[in-house]
Amino acid sequence: MSEFKRIGIVGCSAPGAALCYQTICTEAAAPVGRKHAHPEVGMHTHPFDAYMRQIEADDWNGVAGLMKSSAEKLAEIGAEFLLTPDNTIHQALDMFRESSPLPWLHIAEEVAAEAKRLGVRRLALLGTRFLMEGPVYPGKLAKQGIEFRVPDKKERERINRFIFDELVLGKVTDEARKYFIGVIERLRGEGCDGVGMCCTEIPLLLRSGDTPLPLLDSTRLLARAAIKKALD
Repeated sequence: MSEFKRIGIVGCSAPGAALCYQTICTEAAAPVGRKHAHPEVGMHTHPFDAYMRQIEADDWNGVAGLMKSSAEKLAEIGAEFLLTPDNTIHQALDMFRESSPLPWLHIAEEVAAEAKRLGVRRLALLGTRFLMEGPVYPGKLAKQGIEFRVPDKKERERINRFIFDELVLGKVTDEARKYFIGVIERLRGEGCDGVGMCCTEIPLLLRSGDTPLPLLDSTRLLARAAIKKALD
């Protein structure tokens, strides 16, 4: 019998889901001390445009329906717990979390816990416009006693365009990297002492050393929490 529980990934955009899957499969070997060991992983993804139609219509019940549909499919093939490496659609998770066929990890809880561990007092929160203006992170950060700041309206709109016009398509440009770094520097001037990369594609863009502030990689933090839970 495997020492791991089986993980179910509810995918949304492809690059973030792929990075989460890759992290689970490459980092799970170390805690068990066997090269190439990792949990069984199942993934289900509805078409990305199905999610975007619901999100742009502000229909979070519709988003919840897509997520729950994926959850049910993953439960049927033997997953024992679930996660989604997409920050934005977490806005719909609490709508059905109690009625879900399986328990979920929550990406904002993992980021908030890491921010607390690092001693971050004010987090620069970067993500899609829906995420930066939405309810996913404020409560989770407040529970850990952490403040946050988001970019201003024009910055949020441009960051959102970089995410949906480039990053979710796997396109990484120097223009986008320079813009994100500039926003981070401005928020550092407002007292931010950590950066939440709270779109699962941002870790493809920003690298350690791009800013003196610690980068909290929501994708990999969630994947590492999944490895830990799979070993419980």
